[in-house]
Amino acid sequence: MSLSVKKFSSRARPSRLTLICLALAAPSAFADAPYAPAGEPLDTIFVDGFDGAQPSISTYDDLAEGFLDTTFDYNDVHYHDVNGIGGVFPDGSTFTPADVGDLLIIEDATFLYQDFPDFGSSPNTLTFGSAFVNGSNFSIGALVRVTMDLAQPASAANVDLAFYENGPWGGIVIHLDALDGDTVVASNSLTIANGGDRDNVTTTNLGVEAATFDSLKLYATYEDQPTAPRIMIDNLAVTPVAAGSQR
Repeated sequence: MSLSVKKFSSRARPSRLTLICLALAAPSAFADAPYAPAGEPLDTIFVDGFDGAQPSISTYDDLAEGFLDTTFDYNDVHYHDVNGIGGVFPDGSTFTPADVGDLLIIEDATFLYQDFPDFGSSPNTLTFGSAFVNGSNFSIGALVRVTMDLAQPASAANVDLAFYENGPWGGIVIHLDALDGDTVVASNSLTIANGGDRDNVTTTNLGVEAATFDSLKLYATYEDQPTAPRIMIDNLAVTPVAAGSQR
């Protein structure tokens, strides 16, 4: 019985010479195979070279609370043309540029993040207008418009928004445009809820995508006229155009 087992094992196991011949016959199969360390998943996206560019995220959390100026440079974004025009509110009343102010403001909104933990990144937001509340409480400033020039071409951008809805703000449209030069190449918008007499704070995210753009414009309208809802922004995420695809 032991002899027959030895004969069977000899036929089932390839000889050392056979293994050497197989390895020499197809060395490229072993050399080209994707490799991952033991116990780690194979990143086939990385192996195939399809990893995309990663977004640059502006959190504003390293800045001191307070007024900035009418222009502001941060994380390769140049903010300018804040408000500066009059407009109309949904109730028919109007406002002048002086009524809403034209400053960029860092607002410590710690209390906001307690109610909206998925919004942005605590503690700071960027807001607009003419006022802020010192400390962990917050004031949501007036935004008619703001332009954000990008230091390098981008293919996607999104931003977290905190704003008042319902009450006197219902029906206002918040727009985010992506521009390549002076041409709008992508646009997204939302209409503020109009659900009753009392307003309340809410949050959302607004984003745009295009082959390439070099600036963003965030602005508000009511029946196609400029208006001034109360808005704060956080975590502006800008994805640069992938290397090799720029014009």
